Parts: sequence; C-alpha cells; structure tokens
Amino acid sequence: MSQKPILIVALGGNALLKRGQPLEAHLQQQNIELAAQQLAALSQDWRIVLVHGNGPQVGLLALQNEAYHDTRPYPLDILVAETQGMIGYLLQQALQNCLPGQSVTCLLTQVLTDSDDPAYLSPSKYIGPIYSREALQHLDPTWHIKADGDYFRRVVASPQPKKILEASAIFDLLHHDHLVICCGGGGVPVVEQDSRLQGIPAVVDKDLAAALLAEQLQADALLILTDADAVYINWNTPRQTALRDITARELKALSFDKGSMGPKVQACCTFVEKTQGIAAIGALEDALDILRGQQGTRIHPQ
Repeated sequence: MSQKPILIVALGGNALLKRGQPLEAHLQQQNIELAAQQLAALSQDWRIVLVHGNGPQVGLLALQNEAYHDTRPYPLDILVAETQGMIGYLLQQALQNCLPGQSVTCLLTQVLTDSDDPAYLSPSKYIGPIYSREALQHLDPTWHIKADGDYFRRVVASPQPKKILEASAIFDLLHHDHLVICCGGGGVPVVEQDSRLQGIPAVVDKDLAAALLAEQLQADALLILTDADAVYINWNTPRQTALRDITARELKALSFDKGSMGPKVQACCTFVEKTQGIAAIGALEDALDILRGQQGTRIHPQ
C-alpha cells in the first residue's frame, strides 16, 4: 500500500495566541486544541510535517530575561530552542489527544544560515507582544522597534534559511508514519565556522523555513495557515480583492508587505517553482477547503 502524500503545514502565531490576547498558557492551550482538530482532519489524506511560529512566545522569554538583573540575557537562538520545546509539547499533546494511535514526534531543529547574510545588519522580524506608542519609552533602548498596524513591536534579524540540518531525521520519521512537529519558530538559527556549528541571535522566518523543508523533503504541497483568509491585492482599501487561483510567476509580479504577507508569498512561490508542487495560503479554520480549492489562495506552477 502506497503512503499518503507529504504536506508541510506552516502554522501562524495566531493559531497559538490571537492578536490582542494576553500571553497566558491556558489561552495558548485552548487555541492549540482548536488547531489540532483541523490538523487531525488533514492527516486523513496527508502525511503532515508541522512548522509553527513563536513570535509572541520568544518575545515573552526575552522580557523574562530582563527581570534577572544579575544574569546576562540568554541569546535569541537559545530562546528559540526553548520555545520549540514549550510550543511543541502543547501541539504534540493536543494532536495525540485528537489522533489516538497516531505517532506524533516533536524534533528540536537547527537551520543553517549564512554569517554574511545582510539581514543581520537590518532587523525586520517581529517578536514579542504589541505595544502602544505610550509604552515605547519604557522599553529597552537597545531594541529595534517597528510599527505593526496601529501598534509597535520589537524586531530582530531574520536571515535566509540555507539548510534544515535535521531533514533526514524528519524524512525517516515520516516514512514510519509519524506526524512530525519541527522547525519551531523557523528553527534554531546557526552558522558554520571552522566546520563547527554555532548558534546566532536571530529568528528565521518560519514560512521560509517551511518552504525550504518542503523542498528538501520533496513534499507534494505546502500550506501556510494565518489570520488572513486569502492573499489580497489592494489590501485594506475599498478595492481589496482576494486572489484565489494564481501561478507563482503571476504572484511574484505583485508587491506585498515584507512584515506580514510578503514572506508567505515568497515561500510559496519558491516552493512551487523549485518542486512543481502546489502551495496555498489561508485561514486555519478553512484548512480542508483551502486544499480542495474552495477557500484561500492556491499557487500552482506555470
């Protein structure tokens, strides 16, 4: 009997903590249980590899670091590893409860980056909670802050992922019918120096990491789940229009916000062009219908 096709699912931070919600563990657990129900339904037809965001959670750990005045703050790569364990545990347990008998494995994952990546000189990745303009004066003056809608958030370096170092282990787990949770928060960013790996303080975009992983695993499809029900042109204007079915070439010709939809579009187009697979973007609650072409945005080869 042939195995089911491989689907890489990139789960946005909204599935863990909705915009404006406090960073409470029980709220994240409730949201994750709802996400697990959608993923369980998808698993009937697909072998799933789940990649998840960690923006609010890694930001919370960074804030907690600041409370220990006698201890140097832990670097971001270590905080990313911590969030992989924390969020991975919640996802793993929720999925096991939804899929009795299904093996669910969470894998600590490192992602190789280039030490000369210009992103290290230009922080752009949102992490942590939202702040009002009035709250900015109380933040660490060394942080980089950027507007996020009507609010503000901390931004950190976000280098391009070059290689998922644990891809072969992930493939082996898939072959043995495991649902795999990996590359949490985009993976722990590392560089190679003198044939040795070294963690680096940054956050890799989880959608780009998911696309790279999909390429390495030769996945059949990439699904990015977020808080938008589709990709829109003329977003937030009276002329906004949802894109439902589009080629990668057509989508690449359009412009999107680098802080939100841009990386998702880039990830999908890269995956489609390199593998000739199908990619899609949409809302978590529409997951099944997105893959059936009834909701969201589907990106396909020329």
